[in-house]
Amino acid sequence: MQKLIVGNWKMNGLSAQMDDIAAIAACAAKYTNVDSGLCLPATLIQTATAANTGFAIGGQDCHYANSGAHTGCISAVMLADAGAKMVIVGHSERRADEGESDTDIRRKALAALGARLSVIICVGETETQRDAGQAEAAVIAQIDASLPELADITHDAAISVAYEPVWAIGTGRIPSSQDVAQMHAAIRARLAARFGAAGQMMRILYGGSMNGDNAAELLGIPHVGGGLIGGASLTAAKFEPILAAASAA
Repeated sequence: MQKLIVGNWKMNGLSAQMDDIAAIAACAAKYTNVDSGLCLPATLIQTATAANTGFAIGGQDCHYANSGAHTGCISAVMLADAGAKMVIVGHSERRADEGESDTDIRRKALAALGARLSVIICVGETETQRDAGQAEAAVIAQIDASLPELADITHDAAISVAYEPVWAIGTGRIPSSQDVAQMHAAIRARLAARFGAAGQMMRILYGGSMNGDNAAELLGIPHVGGGLIGGASLTAAKFEPILAAASAA
């Protein structure tokens, strides 16, 4: 499988950054053996899609309903209508800041699949869970409850799982290659047990501060099928080294 490198711009990006998006799209076009894209603020999706034909643009969240009385929310069909090809659901910041449950995330994933979007479903354990020796159990429980059933996955490359080591965010603790390898192996085993051959083909992205300095090492770890990139996705200068590492992996 080709590696998948997706940038998550989070709450960053104004129309003035369209040149940065164009530069990233141009870089991505050079690495034909890597699948890549950017998940942008909803305000930029339509313009970015129109200006960068062929480069995958996505959203950072969606509602589980297609429409209705949900002020301030964006539905999956709205994202698709704006030109999005993918969406992130269950990001650790959504789980923590917005109190999203596994059930919420599964409903959102189902809505995204219904809109024919590819879905990146995020999972990850907290510092408390890791220190209590519950890291793998916590992540596997999220996978079991957050991912739709195989019958709901109706188009190719529909689901990827992104592992976020939440325990390392803002704590000064850095996951070792062994930490990453163990968790990705555990995720792969669970996906294969639940989904069979389809689970073997689901890409597992690493979502823990991948950058140009560590991308080659991380992408060389078994079962690391790509990266969900934060700050290093905001400019072509920072994003391209990750694409290059993915191309060489």
